[in-house]
Amino acid sequence: MKGLTDNPSYIIELMEEGVTLEDVVDGHIYEQALAEKNAFVVADLGSLMRQHVCWQTIVPHLQPYFPVKSNSNPLVIEVLASLGLGFVCANKAEVNLVLENGVPPENIILSGVCKQLAQIKHAAKNNIQHLVCENETELSKISRFHPTAKLLVQLTTEAHAAETSMAFGSSLKSCRHLLEAAKELGVQVVGVTFHIPSSCQDLQEAYTHALSDARCVFDMAAELGFNMDVLDIGGGFTGSECQLKQVESAIRPLLDAYFPPLSGVQVLAEPGGFYVASALSLAVNIIGKKLATCPWDGLAQDGNNDNTEFLYYMNEGVYGPFSQKLLGNTIAAPSVHKHSLCAEEAVYPSSLWGPSLDQLDQVVERCLLPEVFVGDWLIFSNTGASGLDNCTCPSGSSQLPVYYTASVSDWDDMQEAGVALDSAMKTFSVGQYSA
Repeated sequence: MKGLTDNPSYIIELMEEGVTLEDVVDGHIYEQALAEKNAFVVADLGSLMRQHVCWQTIVPHLQPYFPVKSNSNPLVIEVLASLGLGFVCANKAEVNLVLENGVPPENIILSGVCKQLAQIKHAAKNNIQHLVCENETELSKISRFHPTAKLLVQLTTEAHAAETSMAFGSSLKSCRHLLEAAKELGVQVVGVTFHIPSSCQDLQEAYTHALSDARCVFDMAAELGFNMDVLDIGGGFTGSECQLKQVESAIRPLLDAYFPPLSGVQVLAEPGGFYVASALSLAVNIIGKKLATCPWDGLAQDGNNDNTEFLYYMNEGVYGPFSQKLLGNTIAAPSVHKHSLCAEEAVYPSSLWGPSLDQLDQVVERCLLPEVFVGDWLIFSNTGASGLDNCTCPSGSSQLPVYYTASVSDWDDMQEAGVALDSAMKTFSVGQYSA
């Protein structure tokens, strides 16, 4: 396996033919076994390229704008910027990160329904014109501190309202008053944005309502003299090719009816997790183990139902890379490193805990695993949209190490697609990788 590097922070390991991502994980586990057995992340940059190709193949008519909040890893942002994506930023730090990667201001949207004045001023200073707005208070702020802004009206949807206890976005009923206020203040309104969550069960109905409402807002705006030409259908893309095809099937006839190509409306989408979820994998080490009586009748699948339950303690928890659990998100069960489960093998009810001994530090409440031991490794896949790029170790002393990799074929495809990592920052030299 070859490596490219001139900066210890960014080493991209090129996987030659026959080498797999599991081999890369194996190599770094071997390294950690000789050291302190710290948790680490492996980032497959080739996955970003494969997801981009999938997006372009299935929904070429949707211009992808990546929400930086999904993953703000600088190298991930650099690759996506080189692929030509636009970006949705929620604060000054995200804006600066994107600008540093050469993204033109016209390809940046400043999101957030309640923006600080400093954020609005920063957008104006950097010529970022597209801002999201949902209410008159926000409109008033923008008119004072960024009067040349081009607003996207945040439209609420039934599907989004059902997912959260707080109402975000302007209702269709309120949109006319908001548009009239913008007209009076002399602020330009250029489009509509909405969001359908990935948890939505009826995509057809959700997009039918949302796109119908969006069309109504466009018509209202036209009556008031606005020339709107941007429609942002938001996120809600899981990363599954199957789910993306379902979204395409739901929106294609609706877009043809409400926003046909001849209308001149540019249709955007915000595929965050779609691009990055599968790109990152987290490896954690088992540091403790307890045996307890199993309260979950019938879960043990070892043939004798002896009510065995294991509690495992890992070297990372909710105060580190699993912080999303504190926000109510579910952490999927991991796989056991170098363990192929046989049909006859016993699996046991297991709970996974972080190292803090805090009652909140339960990462996975209930899953079935074969018996594992202190020193074994667990692999949490599809963690690219889980905030791993910003998390620190429990001590807060340093960030988790991230090891970047890509297959030779993926790397070639990335270069052909225009991915050119800044040579001033990363002039990679070829070396031999050894685990």
